[in-house]
Amino acid sequence: MEPIKIEDIQPLVSEKASVAILDDGGQDKASFVTKTIVKVELCPDITHLRIYFDDINFFAVPLVSIVTKSVNEWVAFDEKSGLQYIIRRESGQDV
Repeated sequence: MEPIKIEDIQPLVSEKASVAILDDGGQDKASFVTKTIVKVELCPDITHLRIYFDDINFFAVPLVSIVTKSVNEWVAFDEKSGLQYIIRRESGQDV
C-alpha cells in the first residue's frame, strides 16, 4: 500500500473501466458503472485527485488515501471517510 501518485493512474487515461465507490464494509454507495477515463489532475487546492469521465464529470479521491494496485485494478481507500474508490480496467492490461 502507498499514497496516491498521479503517475500511477495515468496509464488508465483513455481506458474503459468499471468504477465504483464502496464503503469500508464493501457495500455499494453506487453500482459499478463502465466509464472511459479522459483525464486525471489535481484539484485546485491540491487535496484531491480528480478522475474525469468527460470534460465536466469526475470523482475526487483524497490524496491522503492509501492505494493498492493489482492486475487490472486500482483501489484508493480513504480512512477518514471509510470509502474505497475502485477502478477496474476492462481491457485486461495491468495497471
